[in-house]
Amino acid sequence: MFPMIAPYLAAAIQLDSGTEKIANLAQAEDLIVQAATEGAKLVVLPELFPYLGNLVNLKQHAEAMDGPVFTKMRALASEHQLVLCAGSVAVASTEEPNKVLNRSVIFGPSGQVLSSYDKIHCFDINLAEVKTIESNYVKAGSQLAEASTPLGHVGQAICYDLRFPEVFRRLTENGMQICLLPAAFTDKTGQAHWEVLLRARAIENQVYVIAANQCGMYGDSIRCHGNSMIVDPWGTILARGAHETPGIIFAEIDLAKQRQLRKELPALKHRRMA
Repeated sequence: MFPMIAPYLAAAIQLDSGTEKIANLAQAEDLIVQAATEGAKLVVLPELFPYLGNLVNLKQHAEAMDGPVFTKMRALASEHQLVLCAGSVAVASTEEPNKVLNRSVIFGPSGQVLSSYDKIHCFDINLAEVKTIESNYVKAGSQLAEASTPLGHVGQAICYDLRFPEVFRRLTENGMQICLLPAAFTDKTGQAHWEVLLRARAIENQVYVIAANQCGMYGDSIRCHGNSMIVDPWGTILARGAHETPGIIFAEIDLAKQRQLRKELPALKHRRMA
């Protein structure tokens, strides 16, 4: 049984991160403080928020767990008593020194690390408008991650993971009530698939999905889709960000309503494996 948690406000922060880390971090900090001031208890940042540039340059902008970005995020979580998903950050890989890990870290209200996740699925695609081989620069993770927090049991995924429903089902089997999804989802794929996939993952697992996306340009040629979303377990879009501008979206998370839905429509208990 999950503990009873009163409804609370969650926020997804949409950024237009560029290649200037100081400016990116300052913008993220300003919006985190704004979200907390407006009452948010759970805040999610987008993928690669400290540096979003050409992948070939990720290595030189890699952070350590005790580096300035995570240190700042830890301090903000503690100061404002947040559960803060620090989007994702390029972290130096010790196993493959020429690559980075695409890591998402969740900090608790005391600044403690609640969970850490390295993106499992690298974005290797060859569309006419979007060509990128993320695996040339990013070492794929190998472990799922979820954590019990004061605001519910959260699971972690990053961007391209959204296309792999087995990840979300495994997280749900492990107790996930809320999925935190930092992303830099492209505009080309996002126009066709972003909303559909977010709502599908929420519906089929009866979870809240908080998806914080980037907007603007990613490197020289890839445009991000924006449209950050908070989706409830019924698949209703509770909040949606703009297409091209940064900002914050808010929505109430009510885990009692989720429990009621899972009781009235117990699809998760009806699974039959052929």
